[in-house]
Amino acid sequence: MTDVSDGVLHTLFRSDQGGHEQVVLCQDRASGLKAVIAIHSTALGPALGGTRFYPYASEEEAVADALNLARGMSYKNAMAGLDHGGGKAVIIGDPERIKTEELLLAYGRFVASLGGRYVTACDVGTYVADMDVVARECRWTTGRSPENGGAGDSSVLTSYGVYQGMRAAAQHLWGDPSLRDRKVGIAGVGKVGHHLVEHLRAEGAEVVITDVREDAVRRILDRHPEGVSAVADTETLIRTEGLDIYAPCALGGALDDDTVPVLTARVVCGAANNQLAHPGVEKDLADRGILYAPDYVVNAGGVIQVADELHGFDFDRCKAKASKIFDTTLAIFARAKEDGIPPAAAADRIAEQRMAEARPLR
Repeated sequence: MTDVSDGVLHTLFRSDQGGHEQVVLCQDRASGLKAVIAIHSTALGPALGGTRFYPYASEEEAVADALNLARGMSYKNAMAGLDHGGGKAVIIGDPERIKTEELLLAYGRFVASLGGRYVTACDVGTYVADMDVVARECRWTTGRSPENGGAGDSSVLTSYGVYQGMRAAAQHLWGDPSLRDRKVGIAGVGKVGHHLVEHLRAEGAEVVITDVREDAVRRILDRHPEGVSAVADTETLIRTEGLDIYAPCALGGALDDDTVPVLTARVVCGAANNQLAHPGVEKDLADRGILYAPDYVVNAGGVIQVADELHGFDFDRCKAKASKIFDTTLAIFARAKEDGIPPAAAADRIAEQRMAEARPLR
């Protein structure tokens, strides 16, 4: 087992990936709850981020994931223009086996004990129904059902934000935001991806899709007998001739040393989190002349939606905020060109500047 003093504590206090304000280890023996709540920053406001429920191989792995995810949320919330810092929670265990009402209620009590420093929501392994349970013990819970005062499924605005990012990329690269007659490849047509298809087809784009689930592909093809085609897998999709835009909307790490050299698309803009498999991939994309729209910028529609719940959810207000992803993405491309750096680095610089300027003088 990894020495915690050399692993997690080093990350927390001494590495460039650290700088977190607070990490809380939570345990409720009666329900079997083991959880980690990581607050990276409250410089812009209460930390906001989802709750991941996952069977980690070790407690150290769970803490490391919470730290990384919380840091990412600080950047996402900053670039979304939200008055929220970054936080994330992970519950350790297989949700199919150990998730119970008692466990979720216990988790809610731990979140509530932070007094509003952390606001939770859904993530991998947790759903709207789970947040409804957590909210019974914790007022700082978003991602709830409409019946319980929430916004419900956040994938609608997530896809809309990605669509706005694509329009910004088109404007920057081709001088016109229209996606009509552009060829867009989407890897993953689940909750977010299938909404993205609707936006693209409404504008007249040609869409090529793939998904590991045949039923998801069939649903799209049945709905769109024209203008949409399917390929066997992602390997085929990224090599598709004439592709203008590639949209990874499934797993992270979609852009790596194997995929970047064979990409035919001029733009990468998708909903998946953590698309860059390792540092340096963003430079490889730039060297090939491929424009990368940073994932945490264009997929922020969902967090914009859940943040709005705290003020009494209004869809039109949220959509107006998500529309600004177009302008934000354009500003990142302009900053990247001005500084001579990849867009991912430019986005980080802008986010870090906003957090630094918000930090109170000491």
